Amino acid sequence: MHPTEKAAISARVIGLISGTSVDGIDAALVDISGTDLDLKIELLAGETYSYPAELRERILAVGAGLAVSMAELAEIDDAIALVFAQAAQNIQMGYQPATLIGSHGQTVYHRPPGDSGLGYSLQLGRGALIAHLTGITTVSNFRVADMAIGGHGAPLVPRVDAYLLSHPQEGRCIQNIGGIGNLAYIPPRRDNWLEKICAWDTGPGNSLLDLAVVNLTAGAKTYDENGNWAASGTPCYPLVEQWLSQDYFHLPPPKSTGRELFGVAYLHQCLQDAQPYQLSPADVLATLTELTAASIVHSYRTFLQQMPQQVLLCGGGSRNLYLKQRLESLLTSVPVITTDEVGLSADFKEAIAFAVLAYWRERGIPGNLPVATGAPKEVLLGELYQSHCV
Repeated sequence: MHPTEKAAISARVIGLISGTSVDGIDAALVDISGTDLDLKIELLAGETYSYPAELRERILAVGAGLAVSMAELAEIDDAIALVFAQAAQNIQMGYQPATLIGSHGQTVYHRPPGDSGLGYSLQLGRGALIAHLTGITTVSNFRVADMAIGGHGAPLVPRVDAYLLSHPQEGRCIQNIGGIGNLAYIPPRRDNWLEKICAWDTGPGNSLLDLAVVNLTAGAKTYDENGNWAASGTPCYPLVEQWLSQDYFHLPPPKSTGRELFGVAYLHQCLQDAQPYQLSPADVLATLTELTAASIVHSYRTFLQQMPQQVLLCGGGSRNLYLKQRLESLLTSVPVITTDEVGLSADFKEAIAFAVLAYWRERGIPGNLPVATGAPKEVLLGELYQSHCV
């Protein structure tokens, strides 16, 4: 395709995602043009829509391993699709309507590939129903094609990061901190730079912190705003060292994880480990925050061939000022900023990424990055559901 033809490609797309923290549905209305190095996005609107409280509790319970019948699972699947469709309709009010939706859905189970064979990942909120309810063509189930050929199906956004956030001279780590933390190392944009990108899940992001806040407040709070509570405590470094011996942190990439590992059972083990130290609630949160920060930095120092010249934070954890401060301290001379500061919304970057992945899928452009997911080749990501509205 001639470059001038590539530049003419454009679309208005809605990206939808709810992460492992189940905080709510992030919706982004985006104008997209170009395809790869000429990829450009304009965020027209971004909003987070809360789940109904009862539905959120059901999602968290299923994600934590609660056994449910197929009928109950189908009911939850439908309920998630309904609120995702409503989010898509709300985000475009007052704008020319979108022609495409990219919906990541809600992950409730993720099993990385291992000795037992292929991995498996389940995202609820079926795209066919979203397409029907909104009247907009919808792409969903982004992870399954990569996993079907042996990849982890995660992380899926490094290819988008590469085209939107690379720098001609600087190596950058794009560090997303959702329920789970994941990084994409993007080398300077020269020579065979795309082949040098690497990405993987670093471990817990906000998952243990949020679960601990719920535990410590008997459900009165669901998160530690700005990390203020943790900042009033003192980390227990022997505990952090003990927790960092967990096998996952020492597995070489590509690798992925989720609440199946860093969830309720893991938190309970952490709290049990902490008992001999007689920590205050603030100390517990400070120590869990230190684990997130230390596991990210450990990942960089262990598995990157060279440290980045800049770290760009995104996701909900980028708003945790204490966590950001601890990362800056542990990384010493590496600047830590948010993607906001380079022109890409830190709050809605993941939703934007799934809008781009849907845009690529509709145009027949592969979305995975094999060096990141461990897949043997590039594949089209997502299942496309046409709207049948007349």
